[in-house]
Amino acid sequence: MTFHSRLGSITTFIFDMDGVLTDGSLFATETGELVRRFNIKDGYALKLAKEKGFHVALISGGKSPSAKQRFLDLGIPDVYMGVADKAEVFKDYLFENDIEAGQVLYMGDDLPDYDVMKMVGLPACPSDASGEIKAISLYISPFCGGEGCVRDVIEKVLKVQDKWV
Repeated sequence: MTFHSRLGSITTFIFDMDGVLTDGSLFATETGELVRRFNIKDGYALKLAKEKGFHVALISGGKSPSAKQRFLDLGIPDVYMGVADKAEVFKDYLFENDIEAGQVLYMGDDLPDYDVMKMVGLPACPSDASGEIKAISLYISPFCGGEGCVRDVIEKVLKVQDKWV
């Protein structure tokens, strides 16, 4: 099946954080806090997807109370941080929410996302993802991580399902 033929069956969006929702940069403050930059258009799309009834989750190896709060503020409570085994968290999330793996669009950018991306119905990545991730993605966004790639995939799914506007 092609990328476009799978858009209509997506009920769930799951994203990695660093390198997908951010550009992967970390800024260290004088107090030692690590700060991330998020794209407001990605945030709008995440909130809209949740409001339209989609499951939306984040699975990240990173830890950041301020980042977690950002997603809670967008109405996304399913934020898993400090995750060492993303595949295990992914399987638990599907079971707890009665979701089939084929209904999931997962966007990742690097090797920690690889195993989960091999399990989902629609693996996707930003344009600056690693070569291994690009090789298994059915869709490579023209946008880099943190620069609208999340908005890109959410918009495509919602438009196909007549839920964008």
